[in-house]
Amino acid sequence: MYRALTDEQSFLQQAAAEALARHKTVEAAREALDEPSAYPSLWPVAVEAGWTGLLIGEDADGVGLGAYEALLILEACGSRLADARLLGHLPATALLEAAGADSGLRSALASGDRRAALVCPSAGDRPGAVTATVDGDAAVLDGGVTGVLDADGADVLVVLGRDADGAAVLSVIDTGADGVTVSGKAAYDSTRALADVAFSGARATALTLPADVPATTGRDLQRALLAAESVGAVDGCLTMATEYAKDRVAFGRPIGSYQAIKHKLVEMLRLSEGARSLLVASGNAWGDSDFGLLANAARTAAADALDYSAPENIFIHGGVGATWEHDAMLYYRRAESSRRLAGGADAAAAAVADALLAAA
Repeated sequence: MYRALTDEQSFLQQAAAEALARHKTVEAAREALDEPSAYPSLWPVAVEAGWTGLLIGEDADGVGLGAYEALLILEACGSRLADARLLGHLPATALLEAAGADSGLRSALASGDRRAALVCPSAGDRPGAVTATVDGDAAVLDGGVTGVLDADGADVLVVLGRDADGAAVLSVIDTGADGVTVSGKAAYDSTRALADVAFSGARATALTLPADVPATTGRDLQRALLAAESVGAVDGCLTMATEYAKDRVAFGRPIGSYQAIKHKLVEMLRLSEGARSLLVASGNAWGDSDFGLLANAARTAAADALDYSAPENIFIHGGVGATWEHDAMLYYRRAESSRRLAGGADAAAAAVADALLAAA
């Protein structure tokens, strides 16, 4: 499922790697374990590079690209444990763009003057976690969602609620609006900005998606972006483990020459490449009816790849890999955290199964 990158995509990929390389994100992730405020804001990096407007049209001062380019950015972020708050922002802006939301709002989000997050209840939340009562052009929101990606510090929330009949209702609201409470919470992965979001009679602006854009598009895109980030993290684990396997000598030979270590490294690569193939397929399918299926498949495969690679990276490093001082545990924290985000990898696998059964 691979395809050659266009010149524009190659430039974007290289520029992302270079921009992130100027920041010691792995070291910062360690420091943030003791002091969360030590993790630097990478939002200015995203703004300067134009990533904040990646999925917003040029009519609103955006870049007007697609999911494929967004996946390239997130993969670069993942390899360096960099979190630029794009996992919440990009899916939210994609929905606002599809719904033809106010151009002033979209322009402010594209420029990075404002940041958005997606509030989307998942299978783990109670039924009707967010109810939406449509009142003309407004949607009155009640309920709440826990552990919302990038909601802490966001200015705008794009919310997927349900009306009394269970139909999806999409809306947008400022975090400072009456009836909205955003409570930041500690995360196992110190790079994350998670928050519990609650609504109590909050009056949001109702949005209407085109008939060919499913209400699940935002969550599907968020899962694809998490998959890309996870594939990048696997690359980080593989690079770290391979370098150590070449340098560490046991019984007169580099440990990488032993079959047991070779097999682990190859399995990390195999799982990574399989997930990357699904990522490419999902990026190519952006805007098509099978995007959701492929995005959830990529999410499932990438989570499995990182779940394998992060602990095996520790194993290959031996005793030193299990110490607090070694960076391997930071990737393990990323793996454990990422598997549970956006409804969890198991929910993505269930979505794949449901789609395949429905098509059978």
